[in-house]
Amino acid sequence: MTRFNGLDEFGLIAHLTARYRAALQKQEPAAGGVLVDIGDDAAVLAAVAGEELLMTTDTMVEGVHFLPETMGFADVGYKAVAASVSDIAAMGGTPRYVVLSIAIADAVSLPDLEALYDGVAAICSDARCALVGGDVVHTPGPFVITSTVLGGVPAGTAVKRSGARPGDVVFVTGTVGASGAGLALLQASGVLLPADEAAALRTCHQRPLPQVGAGQILRSCGATSLDDISDGLASELNEIARASQVRLRIDTARIPLLPALQNFARSRSEDPYEYAWYGGEDYQLVGTASPFAFARALAQCESIGVKLTQIGRVEPGDGEVVAQFPDGRIDLVEPRGYNHFK
Repeated sequence: MTRFNGLDEFGLIAHLTARYRAALQKQEPAAGGVLVDIGDDAAVLAAVAGEELLMTTDTMVEGVHFLPETMGFADVGYKAVAASVSDIAAMGGTPRYVVLSIAIADAVSLPDLEALYDGVAAICSDARCALVGGDVVHTPGPFVITSTVLGGVPAGTAVKRSGARPGDVVFVTGTVGASGAGLALLQASGVLLPADEAAALRTCHQRPLPQVGAGQILRSCGATSLDDISDGLASELNEIARASQVRLRIDTARIPLLPALQNFARSRSEDPYEYAWYGGEDYQLVGTASPFAFARALAQCESIGVKLTQIGRVEPGDGEVVAQFPDGRIDLVEPRGYNHFK
């Protein structure tokens, strides 16, 4: 591979590593604990006393997870790592280290890759984690990026999906559905929205910010279950309900939506809640907690600027989710989020 200004594989890795470090110097420093990073056979990382290791991985494929007309390479780099960071947040953990592997398609240029690593540096700065290694290979196409994130959580405290109990509150951080609406906006034509609302929806899709701080607060306050909203609110609620073997009753009127999403859906004669239920890639957190734990977490989340909203309650059941509408109607909520093999 010599098309990148004459750089071979190893020269390209060195160039992109330098690009990442230069971009990171302009932002907040990443987490410490890296004893040996990129440039050796493996990274050497300091263990954190009293913590258990968290590890997760995500892959984004051009044409499946993103399109050139909806995501620039900087957005792709940001979002690929953000997806994995969000999984760590959903366990109540702290993201620390990132390993990144990319399969570079023939159509990808050196400026594309530089932009990709600028996006990686941005999310590493936002999430206070560090890129410590990975792999670079050639492929005829499509472009593929895989991120693996390692994190930590105080021993014995990781929040799973399976702890919801009858009597708990069901809550969600932030707002939901805006990422799916942002994608629809990017793919649409002739949609009239105020510039600030259109920008807000695009940002929610291209640069979703994982809720790491909220996840840590929810864990410390005693949340009984957590999940991150990657495949849509309906899918994640069903995962919690099945894992915990309870029923989740959701008050649809309480689901928090951005006004920009509501205006966008109205302009297309659509139900805005369809984006919340099935849009996905919001990377907010949904979960359960006792009323007392929820009240504690509510105040602490507000102190860091994160909205926490009660959207329902946990009842005895067999792993189902029901939605209660303002007119009193009750429907079963099916997990119709994105599924690669359905």
